[in-house]
Amino acid sequence: MSDYERMTALPAREIWARVDEILTTRGEVALSREDHHARTYSGGEGTVVVEVHRHGPSAVVTVRTDRLRTSKIDGVVRHLMNQLPYQPGDPPRE
Repeated sequence: MSDYERMTALPAREIWARVDEILTTRGEVALSREDHHARTYSGGEGTVVVEVHRHGPSAVVTVRTDRLRTSKIDGVVRHLMNQLPYQPGDPPRE
């Protein structure tokens, strides 16, 4: 029910590492499905679908949840998106 999108300068491998770490530890969801450009995480907090598509020097990260923006998992997703720098060297935002 909630969609988020962010452009980032990180390579896909680093994006997926951050996604896995933050969603599984803070979001209390586990990887339930995976393909080349998308992963689905599910658990008691809901379902999260993450897609990563590279476009030149940047990647577009799209995240969809099945919960309202006021849910715990949506707070975790917003935190995740703030950890993806727009430009190389940008510090994470809180």
